[in-house]
Amino acid sequence: MSTSGFSGLFLLRDRRIREVAYQVVCIAAVVAIGWYLFQNAAANLARQDIATGFDYLSREAGFIISETPIDYQPSDSYGRALLVGLLNTLTVALLAIVLGTVVGTLVGIARLSKNPLLSRLMLAYVEALRNVPLLLYLFLWYSAIIFTLPPVKQAIALLPGVFVSNSGLVVPAIVWHSGFWTVIAAIAAGVVAAFAWRTVATRRRIATGKAVPGWPVSLTLLVLPFVIAIAVFDIRFEFDWPELGRFRLTGGAHLKPEFVALLLGLTLSASATVAEIVRSGILAIGKGQREAAQALGLSSGRTMRLVILPQALRVIVPPLTNIYVTTFKNSSLAIAIGYPDLVMVSNTIMNQTGQAMEPIALFMLVYLGLSLATSLLMNWYNARVALQGR
Repeated sequence: MSTSGFSGLFLLRDRRIREVAYQVVCIAAVVAIGWYLFQNAAANLARQDIATGFDYLSREAGFIISETPIDYQPSDSYGRALLVGLLNTLTVALLAIVLGTVVGTLVGIARLSKNPLLSRLMLAYVEALRNVPLLLYLFLWYSAIIFTLPPVKQAIALLPGVFVSNSGLVVPAIVWHSGFWTVIAAIAAGVVAAFAWRTVATRRRIATGKAVPGWPVSLTLLVLPFVIAIAVFDIRFEFDWPELGRFRLTGGAHLKPEFVALLLGLTLSASATVAEIVRSGILAIGKGQREAAQALGLSSGRTMRLVILPQALRVIVPPLTNIYVTTFKNSSLAIAIGYPDLVMVSNTIMNQTGQAMEPIALFMLVYLGLSLATSLLMNWYNARVALQGR
């Protein structure tokens, strides 16, 4: 046997090298199969004179999108239309994740209430939302908005400047004249600075055992960059308040029924599962922790916020990752009620261009990227929480 062959067999005896080698072989096999299928599909499409490739992205779209977070006209390209669809998907999914987490946490804590009426009401809330398909709820919320709420000229004022009708929700809006991205950068800098200070303060408190100013300094660091940006840079904006006229609403930001129904459905669906995750995480903490906190004189609210929930995060965070990924994927159900998300825009492009493989591949890659990014972020946070726990 040659020396190189002997060296190869010797390396394969190492378990770690074998694991890497098996993964490389599997990846190569998947890539080869995928390439073969792609070439076969491209050849079949070419025989039928069907265009392939991504050149269509630069062509004029020629269709209207009802909700556009950025400037878009029918004369813009297919690529910009896809960007609008992607931003719509991100907007509704991220809002649903934030609202679902907040509502689910409150519901999960209320499920453990000693008040039997509140506990059972929250149980009914969770069971009703978890045991009915999300698509049916989307139809329900959309129908409720369209057929139950009054017309625009009889819009209901929920709060000052907030109106709801069968045309959707109208809320106050901020109209930026200059300095929008400067303010965004200042807010991001404040969040980073406040987070960094909380980390330093926690480590110093653990190392020295002495109290370190936490929330006052964090709040100051959070607000200070925004105040400096307002004082130094040319930042101009104004609030646009909705006004109910005789026949219509003017001003403000108009959230259409499709967006409201989708956001409501995704939020409530996610909150029901988050509630059960939070409840199980709290129950995983021993009763001795609560008793020790009460012995120190902490109120029930401070005990939950300072003792129970921080320890429960080690149990709560891993399953939350799956909920967040599922919320991103469930947003694709928007096509059922006509909200112009990435899937709906891609479907319109497929109908116009006759090309199906490329748009499908693009939005599959987008959802894969969103899922992987969410998993990486949550895994990082989970490792940080676990490290603090130890």
